[in-house]
Amino acid sequence: MILDKNFLGRNGFMWFTGVVEDRIDPEYLGRVKVRCIGLHTDDKLSLPTADLPWAQVVLPVSSAAISGLGFSPSALVEGSWVYGYFRDGENCQEPLVLGSIPGYPLSLADSSKGFNDPNGVYPKYKDERDTNRLAVNLKADGEEANPHLSLTLRRSTRITGIATADFNSKTNADQSVMEASDGDTFDQPTIPYAAEYPYNKVYETESGHIRELDDTPGAERIHERHRTGTSYEIDKDGNKVEIIKGQSFRLLSNKEQVQIQGDSDITIDGRHKIFINKTNVAGNNYDIQVGTGANVNIQVDSGDVNVVTVQGKINMNSGGDMNVKVGGNYTMTVEGNRTVTTEGTTVDNTTGTVTHRGSRIDLNP
Repeated sequence: MILDKNFLGRNGFMWFTGVVEDRIDPEYLGRVKVRCIGLHTDDKLSLPTADLPWAQVVLPVSSAAISGLGFSPSALVEGSWVYGYFRDGENCQEPLVLGSIPGYPLSLADSSKGFNDPNGVYPKYKDERDTNRLAVNLKADGEEANPHLSLTLRRSTRITGIATADFNSKTNADQSVMEASDGDTFDQPTIPYAAEYPYNKVYETESGHIRELDDTPGAERIHERHRTGTSYEIDKDGNKVEIIKGQSFRLLSNKEQVQIQGDSDITIDGRHKIFINKTNVAGNNYDIQVGTGANVNIQVDSGDVNVVTVQGKINMNSGGDMNVKVGGNYTMTVEGNRTVTTEGTTVDNTTGTVTHRGSRIDLNP
């Protein structure tokens, strides 16, 4: 028989259930003020929120709760229903919150009374379960009955009809046609959300940040979203869609290697710059190799193509024919010598005047 009753569980152990009314802990410990049912009145004149004792919160074992390790103890909001116990027993001045309790609110907050969010924010909905809509995916006649606002926005702002490069095939000087792929369009994939309760694990914050780990059979996904819409989503087949609503910066301190086994399309509405060998290290070359059977096509719809070397040569080596077609005038300025070596015949066809000037002209010397 246990004779010593001076330990937790046998010394007037006091449980409580209550509502969080304040979470602005001046000590930044994640404490909250809880109005407890059966112990505290709902009359805020008799017992103001400020007079409630601070309750410490218990974290799961996945948080070390020391030196900032693990999750911060700041997830509860005013209006959250919680349960716990008093460490000081019947004195009821040292509450400890063990967990939060979801429910089915039948009314919105009445900030004039206790057991309510003093700010009148939570609950956001009445006659609706506290489980996140993305986790529930309530259906009526086979259709989504109450979709989450973020899901509705994602579907309505899906981007379609993005144009790709379209090279105008033209005839070369030798009458051959330059081959290139035709331009087309591509769409952002359809939103793959098809969650079924209870498989979708959803975490949502007050401002609207969302994380989903969806284990719905046949529709497994990972989705993480900023309140502005910047997000990424991985569907059941491992396809990934990234959407960035603002600017994007990647600052890489070491090398990067990328392999693309399929096609790649890049459509840019603004400018595009590439700066190679910024630190002027010898051997940091910019190399492009195109395999057998493919062409390199560059088209400027309206503008110039300029190639300049500040110091250095421009070398061109054609393994086959070289065809140049000029729609206007052709001007060449050479500040040094010009040498042309032709191992075959040379034919110049000019419909206008031919003029050669030089201090000395030798023909077949």
